Amino acid sequence: MNRSTKLTFLLFCLCCLASTWAQYADVSFEDGELFKEAYDLAYEGKHKSANKLLSQKLTKERENLEARFLLARTYSWSGEFEKARQEFNVIISKEKNKSDYWAAAVKNELYAKSYSVALGLANKALIYIVDDKELLRLKKLALEGIANIQYSTQGWHNTDSEVSKKNERKAKRKKGKSKETAELEGTDGQKDAQDKVAEKEPEKHRVGIRNAFTVFNERFDPIVFSSLSYGYKTKIGRLIPKINYNNRNGVHGLQYDIDFYPKIFKKVYAYLNYGYSNSPIFPKQKFGGDMYWNLPKGIELSGGGRYIKTASRNVTAITNSLGYYKGNYYFSLRSFVSPRDNNLWNVSGNLLVRKYLRDGENFVGVSGGVGFTPELQQVFSGQTLLAETLFFVGSQRLNFEYQFTPKKSPNIYRANIGVRRQEIASNLGNYFWAFSAGLTYQVKF
Repeated sequence: MNRSTKLTFLLFCLCCLASTWAQYADVSFEDGELFKEAYDLAYEGKHKSANKLLSQKLTKERENLEARFLLARTYSWSGEFEKARQEFNVIISKEKNKSDYWAAAVKNELYAKSYSVALGLANKALIYIVDDKELLRLKKLALEGIANIQYSTQGWHNTDSEVSKKNERKAKRKKGKSKETAELEGTDGQKDAQDKVAEKEPEKHRVGIRNAFTVFNERFDPIVFSSLSYGYKTKIGRLIPKINYNNRNGVHGLQYDIDFYPKIFKKVYAYLNYGYSNSPIFPKQKFGGDMYWNLPKGIELSGGGRYIKTASRNVTAITNSLGYYKGNYYFSLRSFVSPRDNNLWNVSGNLLVRKYLRDGENFVGVSGGVGFTPELQQVFSGQTLLAETLFFVGSQRLNFEYQFTPKKSPNIYRANIGVRRQEIASNLGNYFWAFSAGLTYQVKF
């Protein structure tokens, strides 16, 4: 190969190399500018425009986690929590050792008020990133949110969470502050999302309709139960008056009932109940109350009592419970202790297990109980009560429940089915089976 040929070949190689370098440099520059533009749009609140650019980039590079991470946060900031959750799930499944990814995913659940999911994510993140301060802080917020989800076997209702109140106070303090200031104060540039969450007016009123029936394998006629309730929030707690209807032994009756859930201190609240009826198939009067304490590490304790006044006799019971939140799960063990004649005591217990789904309004659960319960044996002539005797009979119970809210509606649907094996009051030592089912619909406004 002569000298001129070598020179020509060398120039050709250099041109090819330069062309290739220019092509990659151009692509890199273009992608960098695209990402910067999407980033700036996102922090200016133009989430749809940022989403469009990021989606284009992810179409070309599906494994680009930084672009997907920014896309997930724009969804979260604009209140599209479900879309954000899907993107965060993809990110975390591919990269489990980056605290920023986990923290943003947990914050998305906090903004959505899905405190149980947030706690589960935080616990999972701390397995991979031990003792991370930000994740521990978010875990604490999730626990505070859960502590204010007031649900139990009595049918608690949500109160305003401390997380939302804190967000509201932060939003007021930060009004007019720069993006950099917000980031320094621990919001990770997500002031827009905090404002949206804080500005949402929580529901104040709730109307509920419940219908249930029980059938027996022998001896007894079916029992029909209906209830109409109206709950509303006051400054110190939620008040729920109810009207209950029952058809038992061919006799109709109404009961007027009221529940009250006052908040005493930050982590101490109560349950109070009073019911009255002129119908013989309901207690003449009933009183109930519990005091609840939220302790660290997701533990909850309660103590209280029940008093029932019937035509022939009064019943008193002491009750207490131990509750525990673990990730998306809630466990509650409750006992009832009733004094009997001759210094004897009747004891029954109930275990409840719930798994929360999107938030505190969506869950599946199962409960079971064993022990001795008071059972009224009544004799009627038409609508007239001729005789009434109180027995303490052995029973075993198992119930399943499912509650959900549609994605595009705040209203609540709840279904439950159960089975009970109970001693026959007039023939002790022999048992009957009872099967029950019910539906509840609640409207929030």
